[in-house]
Amino acid sequence: MSDVIFRVAARVDLPAVLDLLADDVLGRSRDVGMVDARYERAFADITADPRNDLVVAEAGGEVLGCMQLTYIPGLGRHGAERLLIESVRVRSDVRGQGVGRQMMVWAVDQARAHGCALVQLTTDKSRHEAHRFYLSLGFVASHEGMKLAL
Repeated sequence: MSDVIFRVAARVDLPAVLDLLADDVLGRSRDVGMVDARYERAFADITADPRNDLVVAEAGGEVLGCMQLTYIPGLGRHGAERLLIESVRVRSDVRGQGVGRQMMVWAVDQARAHGCALVQLTTDKSRHEAHRFYLSLGFVASHEGMKLAL
């Protein structure tokens, strides 16, 4: 798909982004496609934070994908910043058409332009296809991630 553009999400995109999050095997149990006060607050917090971008992939006026980019300052690697990519989703009817690859290439280009020394992401252990996808882009499964639900 060649006419995809990437931009920071606007409030009007929130329902489409929530639909993307919910249109997923794991997301169905965690997210709902309806805008409520919690999602409104989270969206406002993300957009107010200069180190966070909620990005949408769009073609023909339709949202095809989304991802959250967070720039993290650190002391490691001589004080280098890193880009964390999270909540990557591509609309189910356009999966396999190159949208996800374009999204990730664009995100890595943003990291380079921002001066980041590293791009990192997490992906659920059950997402074997996603693991193959990220490996094909040059990512390395170098760490074991852990979470503590609160």
